[in-house]
Formats: sequence, structure tokens, C-alpha cells
Amino acid sequence: MTSAVSYTSLAGLGALGYLCGSWLSAITVCRLANVPDPRYQGSCNPGFSNVLRLYGRRLALVTLLLDMCKGMPALWLTKLMGWSPWAQGLVGLGVLLGHSYPLWYRFRGGKAVASAFGVLLVLAPLVALCCALCWVVLAWRVRTAAVASLASATLAPLLSFWLAPDYVLVIIGFALLVLVRHFWNILRLSRGMERPLTDHGRKGEVKLPEDEGQ
Repeated sequence: MTSAVSYTSLAGLGALGYLCGSWLSAITVCRLANVPDPRYQGSCNPGFSNVLRLYGRRLALVTLLLDMCKGMPALWLTKLMGWSPWAQGLVGLGVLLGHSYPLWYRFRGGKAVASAFGVLLVLAPLVALCCALCWVVLAWRVRTAAVASLASATLAPLLSFWLAPDYVLVIIGFALLVLVRHFWNILRLSRGMERPLTDHGRKGEVKLPEDEGQ
């Protein structure tokens, strides 16, 4: 990655990753299903957990799969081109930044959990699978997506020291972004206000600023 052509390729694939990430599948899925935009319902977050609470498992599963897969083509190209882990990670970070701050939606996006899982499936599949297991177990036990996501994001860098040492710094970057995107969730958890996965919203519920922004 020292030539001008290589840096140009990195910039190009990074931009491609960002643009792919900027497509919020929850909005498209809900539009095709002829249901209200999730950005204006429930927690107002265009992601898997809000779609699950609002519209059920079928639409949520489609949203999850699309968010996972949307950045994979750009990442597979970095693998085929033999790029270094940090270069692959920059493209992956582009995908996550696109999902979190999408160009098409005034830079108001999701929490990047499903997208991060998809990126990790390509770059560090064992880490991805362990984190997915952690997420499923915690979501089932505590019924709160934010707790499961925060725990999985914290676990990923620790696992990478053992399972994907070449990607440690990359995965730390991914985890930090996911944690930052959950700032308001952390605040709600500290106040006992975080919605469980089975909660469809309540009349008169007080919303924090993040709810209005996403």
C-alpha cells in the first residue's frame, strides 16, 4: 500500500463501502411492506431491533440480513486484492460510518451493529460468530438489544487478541464506533428507560434526543 494507485484504490473502495453502508435497508424493507418508516416510529432508529419491535420477525430478519450483507462485496474485493488488515479495516470502517452517518438520509443512521457483524464475518469470522452468540444469549436472557449489543461490542476486541490478532486495532475501531452510537442507549439504561425487544412503545413515553434524531 505504498503506491499512488494503491491509495487511489483504497480511497475508491472506502468510498464504495461508505455508499453501500449509507443504504438503510430498514427504510426500503418497510416501504416495500407498506408500513410506516421506522425512523418515525418506536425508538425512531432505522435498524433491526426497532423493526422487530414495530413490525415483527419477518421484516426484522430481512433488515438484519441486508444490513449484514451490504458491505460484503467491497470487503471481498480487498481480500481478493491481497490488501493488508488495516486497509481492509478502513474499507470496513467506511461501511460502518455509512450506516451510522448515511449520505442519503442527512447523516442520521443506525447503530451499526448488524453492519459490524457483516464486516466481521468477512474479516474475522470466528470473532463475528462468537459475538453473535453472545448477542443472541444476552438478548434472550435480558430482552434488551442495547445490552446485548454493548456486551458484544466490548467482547469483540478481547476475542480478536486470540482469534484474529492481525485485526486487533481494526476491531477496536469498529467497537468504539458501535459504543459511541449507543451513547443514548447507555443513558437510558442508567435511568431504567430502555425499551425491551418486546416493547412496542407506550403512549406518553418520554424520549431522549437520540430518539428524535433517528
